[in-house]
Amino acid sequence: MMPAMYRFILPDMSCGHCVATITEALKAADAQARVEIDREARTAEVHSALPREALVAVLTDAGYTPAPVST
Repeated sequence: MMPAMYRFILPDMSCGHCVATITEALKAADAQARVEIDREARTAEVHSALPREALVAVLTDAGYTPAPVST
């Protein structure tokens, strides 16, 4: 499956420890994932072959539930 790019808003991300925890959790789920985090904006862009729902579950399990996506 081709990697897709997903953008998440993570309201509970506030420090470097948060960034490390989020990155580790995503990499544990998909070692090939590319993770780009903007701590100031509280966003994460994830390039992964996993579906969005799986990534949301990983983030939620790590304690950083993404904000709902507005359409």
